Amino acid sequence: MSAAITAVLLVLAIVTFIGGWLAPELVALTAAALLIATGVLTPSEALAGFGSPALITLLGLFVLANGLLHSGALDRLRELLASPRIRTPTQLMAVLGFVVAPISGLIPNTPIVAILMPVLQGWCQRRGVSPSRILMPLSFATLIGGTLTLIGTSTSLLASDLVTSLGYGRLELLSFTTIGVPVWLLGAVYLVLGSRWLPDHGQPEAENLRSLSQDGYLTEVVLPAVSPLCGVTLRSSRLQRRFDVDVLDVHRQGQRLQPPLAQLRLQAGDRLLLRCNRQELLRLQQDRMVDLAGTLLADGLDQLRHAEVLVPSGSLLAGATLRELRFRQRFNATVLAVNRASSTLRDRLGRLVLREGDMLLLQAPLDALRGLQQTSDLVVLDQLDDDLPSTHRKGLAVTVMVLVLLLAGFQLIPLVAAVLLGVGVLVIGNCLDAGTALRSIRWDLYLLLGGIYSFSVALQKTGLAAQVADALLQALQGRSAYVGLVVIYVVTLVATELLSNAAAVALLLPIAGAVAEGLNLSPMTFAIAVVFAASQSFLSPIGYQTNLMVFSPGRYRFLDFFRFGWPLSLSYSLLVPALLLW
Repeated sequence: MSAAITAVLLVLAIVTFIGGWLAPELVALTAAALLIATGVLTPSEALAGFGSPALITLLGLFVLANGLLHSGALDRLRELLASPRIRTPTQLMAVLGFVVAPISGLIPNTPIVAILMPVLQGWCQRRGVSPSRILMPLSFATLIGGTLTLIGTSTSLLASDLVTSLGYGRLELLSFTTIGVPVWLLGAVYLVLGSRWLPDHGQPEAENLRSLSQDGYLTEVVLPAVSPLCGVTLRSSRLQRRFDVDVLDVHRQGQRLQPPLAQLRLQAGDRLLLRCNRQELLRLQQDRMVDLAGTLLADGLDQLRHAEVLVPSGSLLAGATLRELRFRQRFNATVLAVNRASSTLRDRLGRLVLREGDMLLLQAPLDALRGLQQTSDLVVLDQLDDDLPSTHRKGLAVTVMVLVLLLAGFQLIPLVAAVLLGVGVLVIGNCLDAGTALRSIRWDLYLLLGGIYSFSVALQKTGLAAQVADALLQALQGRSAYVGLVVIYVVTLVATELLSNAAAVALLLPIAGAVAEGLNLSPMTFAIAVVFAASQSFLSPIGYQTNLMVFSPGRYRFLDFFRFGWPLSLSYSLLVPALLLW
């Protein structure tokens, strides 16, 4: 009965993962709760993952990465990518493959992509190169370098806990390095030589304030003396409740009034810059609320600050509307347009439900845009003036990271202890405060990994893993160990693209270990094959969070990833099993 319940819950979870109806972490938590409620697992068994050393290590690594990135540790790399020495896409591919990729073996790849995307987009604009030829390799570079060490990906850390609980041995900091180096080098060479096969979707349209104004989505109006808006505040007026309108700017007697504008009491003669379409403008004129103001404010459009921001994977904003989020009040920024799946949405934005991967065009004061750089819920894609991080604690951040690697690499103390000590030193040393440290943690990933861990325990406890392994062993009867490793690798690869890398590891690692024991081989060998397959997602934008991050900014189509990624996936499917056996 327990095996049947686990199988049913597993199928339901897989369908929900693929359908995308619920956030992955919510699916994992619900599954863990149902496994407890049905008696398949005890509470301590189902929730053991949340207190595992690997997940605690992951939380600490996010803080260490934030301390490194925001202390200026990657300034030299950013300067190199933006320098005049990098003139061609081929040169840029070499930097991504041979410089950026190894760094992702030490720092989680998501913050690396977030901090380098604005630099690369600026390079594309200066060189007249399509972002679609640059951003996908950035994501791929962080993936091929992530398997150089145990701390390169969350997948590796989850696997380290699972192999220990299953009795297969222990994974240390450099357990993957002998396999990871050839994988990295092959991937780096492919990025350089295969860059000609990258899609070229041209330069993005100039979705800036002036183009929106020319299209009629930014309109200048003046309040007549008979307007019902005179004498009331914007918050209490009917303007934004009855109409799909945002007030971006207010000028009074030639002076621009400073935001926030919600409590501003409007007066006759005020000139307003509105975001609205022509139908809404006509309704406003018919109700005698506004008159067209001519072009007095048009000369000031160049002074308005605007930027593109991305809703990354795991953002707490995804799944809610702009109105529910009180976006303008929360961030002091106005959404002018939303780019989703290569289409631009500009009407009824208040009712639009945000999704991961959405790209928003914002208008906001410079200070507000700089404030957005400190939140993990949005990624600012534009380089702002003087936006380089402070370097007054760079030496401390770099020293702490080196010591963590040395202590764990020489196995002087456990990895989790080294990471937590490093976090403590960064906070005590004022490299970052406690609030910033907590905000840098991706809690959605922590909940996903902790919840999905329960499925791995259930598969092992109920015997489902052994049953699936027996079926695979019958199919592999008479085949070599190499073929068995290739099959496990490919199955994990497909599961990663359909579900997620964490789900693929949790579900397939117990099965892979049972297959290895049936073939009289080391379960650790098969476990490492699962980790590499789950960490190398090149076939779809939804297989890994960094692929989703570059999807909209690069104006990619869904199949672009498959067309460029399949040679790399095929090569790794053949190479990694051979390296493991050798």
